[in-house]
Parts: sequence; C-alpha cells; structure tokens
Amino acid sequence: MPPTATITSPGAEIGTTTFLWLDLTRFCTLGCTHCYNESGPAGDHGTMTVDDWLRVIDDGAAHGVRTVRFIGGEPTLHPGLPDLVDRALAAGLGAEVFTNLVYVSDPMWGLFGQPGVSLATSYYSSDPDRHEQVTRRHGSHTRTRGNIIEALRRSIPLRVGLIDTGIADVDRAHSELLGLGVTNIRRDVVRAFGRAAGGDAKAGGCGNCGLGRAAVQPDGRLTPCVMISDRDGGNVKTTPLAELLTGQQWRDAVGSVPRPQRVVDGCVPNDGSDCPPAGETACVPDYPPSDVHDG
Repeated sequence: MPPTATITSPGAEIGTTTFLWLDLTRFCTLGCTHCYNESGPAGDHGTMTVDDWLRVIDDGAAHGVRTVRFIGGEPTLHPGLPDLVDRALAAGLGAEVFTNLVYVSDPMWGLFGQPGVSLATSYYSSDPDRHEQVTRRHGSHTRTRGNIIEALRRSIPLRVGLIDTGIADVDRAHSELLGLGVTNIRRDVVRAFGRAAGGDAKAGGCGNCGLGRAAVQPDGRLTPCVMISDRDGGNVKTTPLAELLTGQQWRDAVGSVPRPQRVVDGCVPNDGSDCPPAGETACVPDYPPSDVHDG
C-alpha cells in the first residue's frame, strides 16, 4: 500500500459533483467472493422508493451532475430501473448500467439500446469453472459471455471490468475479451471492502472518493463512493441532494477519506470515475482507459 494522507480542508478538491453512483439494491443473482457491499440472493432494495430515486436524479441534474451509474447488487432486478434510466436521459444525463449480464430480458435490451445508455459488466476468467468460482453461480460464465457478445452485436456501448482475483489468468481473459471485440477494458485488483475485507485483498480505495463524485446508498445515505460507505454525508430522504453536496457534513465526510500520497501530490487515478472491484482501474498505467470517458 502506498503512504496515505488525509485531506482535512477539501473545498477546492471537492468542486462540482459531476458523477453520481445510484446504488439501487443489495439484491443480486450472484454471490461474488469479493463483492464490496456483500450483495447476493438474500439482499433487498433498501428503503429508497422509486420517487426518492427520481428526485435524486432531478436534483443531481440541477446541481451539475452529468453522468449517473446505476449499480448494486444487480440493478436490473430493481423494478424502478426503466423509469430511473428514462428520467436520467430526459434530464440530459449519461446513464450507465453496471450489470452482471447474467440474465437480460427483451425489454431490458430495449432499455439498454436507447441513445445515452451504456453498459458495464465484470469478467473474471476465460475458464468457466474459474469464473464461477468467483461468482458462486453455475452457468454464470456462459450467460455473461453470451450477453457481452449480444451487447456488442447490438452496438451498445460496453466496458468490461477485468478483476485479478488471484484465481485465473487475467492476461488470457484480457486477450479473449479483445478477441470478442471489447475495446473498453479496465483492469483492477481486488479491493479490501465487503467480502474481500477479510481475505487477501491487495488495495483499498483509489483515493478519488468524493472528488467530483458521490454515491447514494440504498438507504439514502450520501457517501463519497459506493465502496467508502462508512462516511456519512447526510441522507437524501430528508435533505435535497444539492443541499447536502454544499453542506458541511458532506465536506467533513469527504475530508475524512484517506488519500494515497500520489493523489495529494497531484497524480489523479486515470479512469475518470472510480475503482470498485466490480470493474474499474485505479492507477494501472499499463492498461489506460479507452477514449470512452464515463465520469
């Protein structure tokens, strides 16, 4: 781990929040061994209603947010996702859905195919057994791989997060994805949150948490990142998002996040958004992001 420093007066670093995670649910068809928020088949959608989420999208757009990412859990399992994506598009926002691509219904393909919508997914191995050793669901490799191919066939913008869990040959998986036609591939190590916190995790946060970005959790809490969920910037169920983002509680939450020294010294992680173990690169110069920017 690199040396860290805490930014105690982050006013200039916080700036305008342009990227917002909407963490819709803890319900997921998979039970990935490294899941940063321990989602799975026993999870639920939390206490945020669809109207609560719609209000967050409206408030975010009015406050300067340009991109929202729907994540979970598995966001396609949330019954309000179509309405939420439509509201984001109507507000002029870019909308990315971070899905495991295990099951995609025909209506969901229609949703994904709308202009302004993009997809992201995670991939662990070109070997089905090793992939499923991570996801803990038989058949998940075939389904995810098949739906990656289908997304490409439909010309839906897609990025794939390739995570080195220590189980499989990520270079081989990277080559396979390139062969399938995936051009936007991010590589990362497992990060020490959720189920991975007690294992052989190699890194924590990327150091960009709260800097131009924020996350809304399923219970309405505003946090600097979907992974850094113990820093509480207030709750959107009781206070409008724009008010929270300009308030002292948010400044305190962001200011309490440990920063890798390289961030304080001016090296900002290169992915433009974040680094959850579901699929983003923090600072891996060997595999820079493509020209598709998402943050």
